[in-house]
Amino acid sequence: MIRVENLYFRYDTGEPDCLQAVSLDIEERLHTALIGPNGCGKTTLIKHLNALLFPSAGSVCVDGMMTTDAASVREIRRRVGMVFQNPDSQIIGMTVEEDVAFGPGNLALPSEEIGRRVAECLAMVGMAGFEKRAPHTLSGGEKRLLSIAGVLAMNPRYIAFDEPTAYLDPVGKQRVLEIIRRLNREGMAIIHIAHDRRDIAEADRVVVMDRGRIVLTGEPEEVFEKTDFLQAAGYNGFPQEAAS
Repeated sequence: MIRVENLYFRYDTGEPDCLQAVSLDIEERLHTALIGPNGCGKTTLIKHLNALLFPSAGSVCVDGMMTTDAASVREIRRRVGMVFQNPDSQIIGMTVEEDVAFGPGNLALPSEEIGRRVAECLAMVGMAGFEKRAPHTLSGGEKRLLSIAGVLAMNPRYIAFDEPTAYLDPVGKQRVLEIIRRLNREGMAIIHIAHDRRDIAEADRVVVMDRGRIVLTGEPEEVFEKTDFLQAAGYNGFPQEAAS
């Protein structure tokens, strides 16, 4: 389990705290969705889950390991994978297979195990046969799938997705959502920042943020029936017909 307790965070800009008194438990095997207006702290929060950011106050504990413990950071980052909104920010290999192999290679795994992981993870995201392609020749949707494969190759327990369907066409969007659903069915804990409520209809829990705070949690049906509250909090991810 990931436990966030009374988390505060402020960037070194002199601005007010962008996370305030955030407490949240993320349980294994469950799908937790994060929603809220742009700038409310969703991405900042998930960057704390794998020690990309560290609390100004409060704590984040991953499977008993504190993110502020330098000796635990490497293992925390392996356990909590991160798929960023812009896949170009995490693709570094010259070929698709090199990119997926990069993380396992840093774990000093045998070459046979690295090769097995590369093949298995590319197959999981529907990219078998792309091994020798250069990432810059891929479409936006294919790059998103590659970034997911690279995270999966680390054998994480949790994966945080930051608006993984942003800028994708309908076909690419559905491919990514089906991968997320399948991973969750197979036991992966999912943390999913989303804008469109339809993307997270199958989540176990929805967490609503506004101005750096958690203002509402519940099952999707329970949360999304509070239309007036959500719109007052700045959330506008309702389908067009539902918002009218």
